[in-house]
Amino acid sequence: MKRFPLFLMAVMVGWYANAQIAKESTKVDYIKSIHFLGLPAHQQIPVIKQGQQWTLSFDDLLAEDNDYYYRIRHFNADWTPSTLFQNQYLGGFDNQRIDNFRSSYNTLQRYNNYQLTLPNQNTQFLASGNYMVEIYDFSDRLVFARKFLVLDEKAQVQVGVFPPQDVSRLLTHQNLQFTITPFGFQLRNPNNDLTVVMLQNSQWNSSIIAPKPQYTNGNQLIYRYTDVTLFQGGNEYLNVDTKDIASTTPMIGLVERGKRYEHYLYPALPRKNFPYTYAPDIDGNFVVNTLQGNDPHIEADYSEVYFQLARQHALEDEEVYIYGKFNNYALNDSNKMIYNPQMEVYEGILLLKQGFYDYNFVIKKNGELHKNALSGSHSATENHYLVLVYHRGIGDLYDTLIGVGEQQSFALSR
Repeated sequence: MKRFPLFLMAVMVGWYANAQIAKESTKVDYIKSIHFLGLPAHQQIPVIKQGQQWTLSFDDLLAEDNDYYYRIRHFNADWTPSTLFQNQYLGGFDNQRIDNFRSSYNTLQRYNNYQLTLPNQNTQFLASGNYMVEIYDFSDRLVFARKFLVLDEKAQVQVGVFPPQDVSRLLTHQNLQFTITPFGFQLRNPNNDLTVVMLQNSQWNSSIIAPKPQYTNGNQLIYRYTDVTLFQGGNEYLNVDTKDIASTTPMIGLVERGKRYEHYLYPALPRKNFPYTYAPDIDGNFVVNTLQGNDPHIEADYSEVYFQLARQHALEDEEVYIYGKFNNYALNDSNKMIYNPQMEVYEGILLLKQGFYDYNFVIKKNGELHKNALSGSHSATENHYLVLVYHRGIGDLYDTLIGVGEQQSFALSR
């Protein structure tokens, strides 16, 4: 009996040491257009309060009436698995078949559109914090996984975007400053009990963990750092609009029809050394839409979109990718560009559902992503910021999401 606690402690220490940080993924290439419905265009991650719902939509290009099942997992603020048992964070049960699906109508590319709404009569969320929805096929193979957040609002988060005080970064970076005001409960040890995560354009791959509060004012926690809360401003996203599938646009130079429609974009130029130009975007996101029908979920067609990036010479030891929410900002073979020395351009092809798509060109070098190496970085760029406040007090088993603040950076605070 005396050795059991030591044994249990050793098991728990080993479990935490081997805990993996959860990442979103897409495991098969026939699943397309994964997105959450009903969110504002600039918000790409569902952040819901208890009782609110979200709907996940995706297409299966095999169009074979396949069965898909969902599972729900709970995580800590750093996306390591929480220690909660399923019945502590989930009411009812998961591993249920997604029975809401419809076949495409009047499209060249056949597909089935699946939609999952949660919480539902079978599955409810009992705890706040970080979650992952995982979709499995009939053979119990993971198909894809996406993150979402459940908020138990106990704090107000006011966010401002300011110019950097460092002159060398004045034209390229944006500085986040914010105030956290708890209500309904008292923070006993905010220096140790809080984890604050900052996201630019809903992208976890560039998230920043805020340091401890700089100072307090009554029950307010003030974060007025000038260096550790800096983000590169980046540049406005490029975009392509295919909702009128047979028409050219200022971005689309040629449309052809074969087995599918084909859209050929005008060559883009690297913008690193260009001055900033304001161009409204949706911060890397995409919106499915069509003018050829009334229901874009099943009447929007797919087309092959041909991208070009002008370069006189190929980059050495660097890979170029088309970057956007269309594949959840992943870098893989499907969105990698190949250099064509005869045309002096990088070329890439994406299979995209009709709609409006933001995208950019990025570089991977030595395994690291460089978002702004080709497009440049400007402090005037419009970005969407989220500040997520997690709390874990003494004796708590998991990180509770108690506050969310958001701000657009188009009008920098002065």
